[in-house]
Amino acid sequence: MNDTQIKKSLNCFIEQYFQERENLPSSDIVKVADSSQLEKIKNINIPNEGRKIQEVINEMVEDVYDYRAKVDHPRFFGFIPGPADITSWIGDVMTSAYNLHTASWMLSSGASCIEKNLIDWLSKKVGYDTTKSVGLFVSGGSMANLTALVTARDNKLSPETFHLGVAYVSDQTHSSIKKALKISGISPQNIRKISSDSNYKMNINELERTIQADILKGLKPFVIIASAGTTNTASIDPMYKISNVCSKYKLWMHVDGAYGASILLSKNYNNLLEGIENADSLSWDAHKWLFQTYACGMVIVKDKNNSAKSFSENPEYLRDLDVDNGQINYGNIGMELTRPARFLKLWTTLQTLGTDEISRRIEYSINLAEYVKELLEGLDNWEIISKPSLAIINFRYAPCGISQKETDDINNGISNLMLQSNYAGIFTTILNNKVVLRMCCINHETTKEDIKNTIAKLDEFAKKLLEDMVTLAV
Repeated sequence: MNDTQIKKSLNCFIEQYFQERENLPSSDIVKVADSSQLEKIKNINIPNEGRKIQEVINEMVEDVYDYRAKVDHPRFFGFIPGPADITSWIGDVMTSAYNLHTASWMLSSGASCIEKNLIDWLSKKVGYDTTKSVGLFVSGGSMANLTALVTARDNKLSPETFHLGVAYVSDQTHSSIKKALKISGISPQNIRKISSDSNYKMNINELERTIQADILKGLKPFVIIASAGTTNTASIDPMYKISNVCSKYKLWMHVDGAYGASILLSKNYNNLLEGIENADSLSWDAHKWLFQTYACGMVIVKDKNNSAKSFSENPEYLRDLDVDNGQINYGNIGMELTRPARFLKLWTTLQTLGTDEISRRIEYSINLAEYVKELLEGLDNWEIISKPSLAIINFRYAPCGISQKETDDINNGISNLMLQSNYAGIFTTILNNKVVLRMCCINHETTKEDIKNTIAKLDEFAKKLLEDMVTLAV
């Protein structure tokens, strides 16, 4: 195989990829491999002799990549979608081509300088003093939360008291937090789940009562995890109140901002996260609301002295990589030693689009969720369960005269019918023990017409399911 063949094959793939992007709005949302397709994939053996690169590329595109949920589709509203900008894809391709190893300054001084610049820039958005703060890019929110919580544990507890450490979350906190706490040695019995209020924000009175009770038991409360944009409702916990509690009891404050921290880049809505500057650490995903390909997350710690004590190791085989003059070996402030330059694609996007465009896209998303609310309020039998927050809204079809279970069944059915139609990706969640439909509208290529048609189809499916239910009852 020569370079000419590879270039030709890559050019063919790029043309094919851009054609698919152009046709994305009219394509299916989800395509799941059936049994025959899975069997076909299973029967692709590892060959003794290599195959032509064009043949392998075609096979991958047709038999593997085609079977997926298109999270970048303008009508994929499930979970937190991944509407990656093409500039991120380009940055990803370039970074993979150069195959950078970014654990040490010596091995990637240019890239490490960009990482420091980006972390400092993001830290300023949080409100941190960049002469004291530190951070790094990781795979995503799960690794960011783990990194921050290990740092919190080592700052507030000693190895002898790990078993006494208590962490406080809300009933809306992301599951990665509990996983990170367990991995960092905190017993599940010492993870307190605080109820949320009617707006799905952490109940501060209950939080403080629980902390006081744990202190009386001889336990050691050490961290409170606040959410800046929960996955269910995009609710934002009361930052100032939580930071006051942390200050009063000398606890670490961590903010899970994997989704919502990106609002800090909005010109008109960044005030929604006032108080976040008091947090000791923050997680933030660029592959959510900053339009990056997977995976691109960040963790930022307010005081850099707290990170080195948790992760710094200096084995003899890395002795030649020591740094000075303010340089950073990023392998010493996080879990990963082998780590790719995930941040260069975000740099590429920011340099190409500019912050004004990023702000515009974020604010457009917020307006789309408000438009969903406006449309639903004009229809019969629809109930808003959580008002638009950031770009997320929850609602359900709730006609009078049927039971709670029947209402739940209808809303499950609405989601199923929408997915079967392959027009839009809308999934369910549970709020207040009710099955609800949830939309996250963060794709800047989603049009108001997309929203209008999606809501119309939801209403159509709802009426059909209700009619079928009534017919069966008769």
